[in-house]
Amino acid sequence: MATYEVAVKASVLKDLKRLAPRDRERCLAVIGELAGQPRPPGCEKLSAQEHYRVRVGGNRIVYEIRDAQLVVWVVKVGNRGDVYRRMR
Repeated sequence: MATYEVAVKASVLKDLKRLAPRDRERCLAVIGELAGQPRPPGCEKLSAQEHYRVRVGGNRIVYEIRDAQLVVWVVKVGNRGDVYRRMR
């Protein structure tokens, strides 16, 4: 299996800074693992969009997989109640 490149929107860096340090470390570990396995067990495709999400405790990581370019594009990280609002 090919290794994907993980790209992160600038707004995701702001999202990560808002998380508690322990949650931030857990999310960063999962984001790093997406390079080797972009569709890990437990990920779900969002129904209305071409995005996937993976749960990390009470937080969610929303990302897009671009198989042709071998890129995982992380678009949003945050609390499960807020992460799906105004996502683009």
